[in-house]
Amino acid sequence: MVRIGIISLAHMHAYSYASAVNRLPNARLVGIYDENPERGKKGAAQFETQFFQDPEELLENVDAVIICSENSFHRKWTELAAKHGKDILCEKPIATTVEDAQAMIKACEEAQVRLQIAFPVRFSTPIMRVKAMLDEGAIGELLAVRGTNRGQMPGGWFIDKELAGGGAVLDHTVHVVDVVRWFTGKEVVSVYAEVDTLLHDVDIDDCGMLCLELEGGIPFTQDPSWSRPKSFHTWGDVTLELVGTKGTIYVDAMAQSLTAYHDGAGKMVTQPYTEDMDLALIADFVDMVETGRSPSITGFDGLQAMAVGLAAYESAKRGQPVLLR
Repeated sequence: MVRIGIISLAHMHAYSYASAVNRLPNARLVGIYDENPERGKKGAAQFETQFFQDPEELLENVDAVIICSENSFHRKWTELAAKHGKDILCEKPIATTVEDAQAMIKACEEAQVRLQIAFPVRFSTPIMRVKAMLDEGAIGELLAVRGTNRGQMPGGWFIDKELAGGGAVLDHTVHVVDVVRWFTGKEVVSVYAEVDTLLHDVDIDDCGMLCLELEGGIPFTQDPSWSRPKSFHTWGDVTLELVGTKGTIYVDAMAQSLTAYHDGAGKMVTQPYTEDMDLALIADFVDMVETGRSPSITGFDGLQAMAVGLAAYESAKRGQPVLLR
């Protein structure tokens, strides 16, 4: 039985991850620590676990930890967990600076603990099927990629640059970049971006357009935005179109679902009928801890995806492309 702790419920995915831990037969949610005691105690009661006043006390009683704090605190909690010798699943983006991400990776390597990054889209059934098709050469040589990740404006600390590190561009670019790196085995080598605030009255970016280049000169465009209304039936879309010499694949990670009219929520809601990607992510993490294997999604994967988002801001500031290699 793998004993899991959660540090911070700041990120909304923490609730889905806590639920997933409770659903797994080989894992137990030992407790939750949150710097906001009211939120932490309420969450602990919801998931029938213990609230810990002290993060170190929590770490002394678990085998592994899930970090769902504000982005800028990921380094602090990762280094503390590594000091206690605990395997880590860290919410994306890995950090808000390259320096912090590299420090997190180094701390885990020195402590000989494993760091996995929470990119649940890899566990979407449609995305996994496309990965298998690409591995079989279904579309031949890759010529171009187009991606989107357009979701709702989350508010709260997500629109505080000090805590989040960036707005929609950082928040939504990392998911798609990670999937494309996984699909292709290729790195992004240059980034040209337009970044703006056009949709909401916030002091952070809520939309952008990225023109990227993958190794081998492959063009890759990405539309990350908070352009969906509050009443939208899901948190985003996450679509990809891959053009090759033998054909084209279009995939929507959220498309395999039922849409229900939910009077309690006051809107339509989407209920996936495929694999629950958050549950699959947590099951994969627990299996990693239990078996001692390497992470499916490494700290380096998190660093590479984050670097693209940060380069987009630098490109928009300069008005010219930014080279990553």
